[in-house]
Amino acid sequence: MLTEITTKILFLFAVIDPLGSVPVYLEATKHFDLKHKHKIAKRAALVAFGILLFFILVGQVILEGMKVSLDAFQISGGVVLFLFALTMVFGEGKPGSEKHLIKDYKHVTIFPVAIPSIASPGAIMAVVLLTDNHVYSFQQQAITTSLVFVVIMITMALLLFANKVQQQIGEYGITVISKIMGLILASYAVQSILSGIKSFFLT
Repeated sequence: MLTEITTKILFLFAVIDPLGSVPVYLEATKHFDLKHKHKIAKRAALVAFGILLFFILVGQVILEGMKVSLDAFQISGGVVLFLFALTMVFGEGKPGSEKHLIKDYKHVTIFPVAIPSIASPGAIMAVVLLTDNHVYSFQQQAITTSLVFVVIMITMALLLFANKVQQQIGEYGITVISKIMGLILASYAVQSILSGIKSFFLT
């Protein structure tokens, strides 16, 4: 159980990438005073958790309504996560790519801080995979949901102390860590694809 929890929380750290959100948040809130910056950090974290919780609860219902098999979902989900991981590893990195999304500095809480910086497409796909009703029990899904909340709260804490975090690690250091998280995510994605292919040919 402890090993499973450790594996899941490391995976969630990789896919949500809390440190990678710090430069995006700093850029998005550079025109605000400290009080408003903290308000944006808290709201963005709560919105991101709400989005991920929504997909935890109804993501599989939507897929099953479309008659998508578990094997197909594992393979397609793995492919999406792998492509997402490649952008983290070979792209300009999460901080750089998401800074370019900022067009309106007056409305940054939802976009790009909550989406896609915290609740990214990869994170959404990941939480649906980790709470699959065919694979995980209700207790396991509840634990996963709790771990998602923990990682989001850690993300919020990092945003609240974003200036200090960036001073200690630096944007270059954050980019390097983001690329390492991408490698971890890529390995999980490949495992998901292989599991789906194996299950398909054995059934």
